Parts: sequence; C-alpha cells; structure tokens
Amino acid sequence: MLGETEQGIDAGLVRVAARVAGGERVTADDARFLWTHASDAELKRLASLVRARFHDPRRATYMVMRIINYTNVCVAQCDYCAFYVLPNQAGGYVLTRDDVFAKIDDLLEHGGDLVGFNGGFNPRLPLHYYADLFAAVRARYGDRVEFYALTIAELMYLADRADLSFGEAAARLRDAGVHWITGGGSEILTEGFRARHSKFKYTVEQYFQAQRAVVDAGLKTTATMVIGFDETLDERLEHLQRTRDFQDECRRDGLEGVFSFLCWTYKPYGTAFAGREISPNEYHRHLALSRIFLDNVAHVRTSVLTQNENAFAGLEYGADDFDLPLEDEVTQKAGATISRDMDRLLAIPREMGYTVEYRRAQRPPALTHA
Repeated sequence: MLGETEQGIDAGLVRVAARVAGGERVTADDARFLWTHASDAELKRLASLVRARFHDPRRATYMVMRIINYTNVCVAQCDYCAFYVLPNQAGGYVLTRDDVFAKIDDLLEHGGDLVGFNGGFNPRLPLHYYADLFAAVRARYGDRVEFYALTIAELMYLADRADLSFGEAAARLRDAGVHWITGGGSEILTEGFRARHSKFKYTVEQYFQAQRAVVDAGLKTTATMVIGFDETLDERLEHLQRTRDFQDECRRDGLEGVFSFLCWTYKPYGTAFAGREISPNEYHRHLALSRIFLDNVAHVRTSVLTQNENAFAGLEYGADDFDLPLEDEVTQKAGATISRDMDRLLAIPREMGYTVEYRRAQRPPALTHA
C-alpha cells in the first residue's frame, strides 16, 4: 500500500485513474482510496468514463412512476422505517383492489406507466392475495402499465409463509403476470447492518439466494442500496462488492442479472433510529464510486424521490437514469417530499445540457407476447 504522503496519494490516484481509463476492474481497496483521496472533479471524471461505456454522455432517460403501498402492516420492525404499524395496532390498512386501480388510473393521467408495489411483511396477506391482485392488474391494464411486484425481501417472507422455495414463489407470481421483482429490502447488505437495524429480516446470503431464484424464474430484477444510516465505508464497499459478484455469477451463467442499480438516501424523520441526513455531495460521491465499481451493471439511477432537484447533479457523477415519482408513502412518512411539476423538474437536466428521453420498463424476453 502507498503511504499517505502527498506524493504517494498523487501516485495512487494516477494508478487507479489509469486502471479505470483502461477499462480495468477496480478493487475494493482502489474504491476506498478514491473515496478517501479523490476530489469531486476526479470522481466525476472517472464515473463519466465508465458511464460512457454504456450510454451517450449527454443523454439521460427517465420514467414517471408511483409506489403503491398496498399495506402498512409489517412485522419486520426495522428501526429506520417510519411507515409500518404492527398487526392489530391502530392505523393499519390494506388497500382494496379499487384503491389500487384508482392510483394506477391517476398515474396514467399524469403520463406515467410504471408502478412499484411495496408494503411489508403482513402476516394476514397470503401469497394468493398477491397473485390475484397482480393478475387483476395485468388483466385490466395489459401492456399499458408495467409494475414492479414487491421486493426481494417481501418475496422471501411470502415464500416462507407459504412453505415454498424462493423459486416456487417467484414462479407463482410469474404465472400471475408479474415481470419484475425489485431488489428492494437490501438497504446495506452486510450482516452487521442487519443485526443493528433489521434483525427480523433475512440474511444477506438468503437475500441473494432469493434474487437468483427470481432471475432463474425468468423475471427481471434490480439492485438497490440505501446510504446515510450509520454504515461504515467498509460496509458500503461490501454491499457494492456483493452486488458486483452476484452480477458476475449471473453473467457467467448466461443471464442478464440486475437491470439497474438505484441508490437513495435514508430519511430519518419519525423513525426509531433517527439520525440526520447526509449531504447531497456525499450522495453524489457515492453514486460516482458505485458507477466506477459496478462495471457490469448497465444503468445507475439517481434518486429524485430522496434528493429532489439535487438528484440531477447525479447525472454528472455517473448516473444515466432517474424516475419522477408521484407517491411513496414509505419515504414520505420519513420526510421525503414529492413534486408533481414534471415540466419544472425535467427542465433542470435539460438546462444542464442533457437530452432527456422517456423510457418504458423492459419486459423479459421469455415473457414477451408473441
């Protein structure tokens, strides 16, 4: 390892930068060195080099979407969540099918076509509730709407409750018209983080077993990460390393793996853990580090939901995609704010010099209608 002299730091930055520019893979030690010593300008430059391998440097894509929080009843008891209530507590709800349809209709009226379903571990909702709901959404809307059905964490809970393997549960949802199950519920993928904050959630190893089962079932999935709790730099790097390793394994077996990587920031308001928000600059630097490290993931997405206007600077730090949300009670309960002024928001990246284009969610080839 190079010493921490000015000369040694400069030499280290030159060495890592040459590796990135040459298309070589950086190590966790390289990433740690960049985080500690690289300037914002250097992180932007290196992340933009990696971004350009996948995308036009001055083009960005976006979606208009909403998260439908179908229930707020959850037994996971994560201390960073301000949304959930326990079974039998006041204020618990489960949306009716008409409620869900009304929210989707409102999304369509605003020009959107992507829905994410997210609720929690509700012991009163069996797997067939979800299969029936998603089949009804697919029957009513067909290809006009795509939806991210649940998260990896919710799939795991449902599989256990139904005494099914992760693969069997994923297949049940696939047969009900589901095309996507997102990487949500990951937060920080280390056992230490889970022990501190979400001890009733599944292990990191189980998480990746379930995500691989989703991919093997022919469904599409994403990688997610939330930063700004009390995680260490080493824990952030372990999360990125595990994500890259998972993608390597999928690609080795001829599978797409994760379609995109989305990182957002923890909102501390009203949560048991509390804490404070990290700065936009720290978020942007982490986006850049993620773009540099995740050399096998095509899309890195910046979070308008948790960063608002500050999210668009993430396009300069390696992100190529974003969504404009209409609703997400989970983060809104913890302090996120949402603007529906799409024209105002889209004007920001355009003024930065980006061509901004709408994109539709992609369907797995195996599920494409003939």
